[in-house]
Amino acid sequence: MSKQGQGRRKTGRRVGPQWEAQAAEAFTDLRGWREVHPRATLREIEQELDRRWEQLRAKVLADLALASVAADLQQGERTARPTCPDCGEPLQDQGTHRRTLLTLGNQAVELRRDYGTCPHCGSGLFPPGR
Repeated sequence: MSKQGQGRRKTGRRVGPQWEAQAAEAFTDLRGWREVHPRATLREIEQELDRRWEQLRAKVLADLALASVAADLQQGERTARPTCPDCGEPLQDQGTHRRTLLTLGNQAVELRRDYGTCPHCGSGLFPPGR
């Protein structure tokens, strides 16, 4: 494996069971927050709930984005790799890159995933599943 490829996060992994535990923890923490803030207004409660929900949502979103086998440029035959949206050529693996995105809930989600370039037209992109 190349130096760039070291520490790659495997794609195609099973996702989901950990979300139930994280959701339960978030709501348990919210009950604790409510006990500490007994005079919180409905708006304040709503804001706290939204903040916690957005954090959990960002974790779920990142897990789902990284679960795509189609986005793994190390796996499979050249013809099975994701292709360039402009010219259709299979992408060449350029190693793992970090990308930080902002969710609709204004949470930063950091994804470490394969980055590919097109050998024909030179376009570079994170493959499908992003």
